[in-house]
Amino acid sequence: MSTTAVPELKQISREEAMRLGPGWSHSCHAMLYAANPGQLFGRIPMRFSVLMQMRFDGLLGFPGGFVDRRFWSLEDGLNRVLGLGLGGLRLTEADYLSSHLTEGPHRVVAHLYARQLTLEQLHAVEISAVHSRDHGLEVLGLVRVPLYTQKDRVGGFPNFLSNAFVSTAKYQLLFALKVLNMMPSEKLAEALAAATEKQKKALEKVLPASS
Repeated sequence: MSTTAVPELKQISREEAMRLGPGWSHSCHAMLYAANPGQLFGRIPMRFSVLMQMRFDGLLGFPGGFVDRRFWSLEDGLNRVLGLGLGGLRLTEADYLSSHLTEGPHRVVAHLYARQLTLEQLHAVEISAVHSRDHGLEVLGLVRVPLYTQKDRVGGFPNFLSNAFVSTAKYQLLFALKVLNMMPSEKLAEALAAATEKQKKALEKVLPASS
């Protein structure tokens, strides 16, 4: 199977992002993850559990949202949004991972934070999220990303990548898995290629029926 290059966006430093003018919007999101020693079906290593969420619009993304820099620091704004969707979890500047400029007509700089928890702490976040204010409204539920590929080379992570993601969320996931050494670059590229091929075949099946 051919590989697909992992997409890249323009990365800038936190300091550069803070110097951007008022024409730029800032989005802050958090990737919460934990090492997972479990095995699916007793033979497929889980390796890590990463949390993402299903949004009100049917798209997958990380917990977080836009931060109004006129009133909030990045971390205070992020924690305010997290409090609505996850509960009492608070992140700090020490959890900052990256900033990227997004493509398109809207001038947005996307900040990503990442914190490694224990598996027990991650499960506690999942339980707390069900009781948060936005659960069932703007947030339809947390999901764990399957960071494995089954023998058919599609089940697991490739299938997950075939879903619809909001804005830069898919890129941020791939970026974080790479820089945090959670998955080798070649495995990321293979999963992305399998997902792309699956979407292509699905489109080919639909087009004749609609013509």
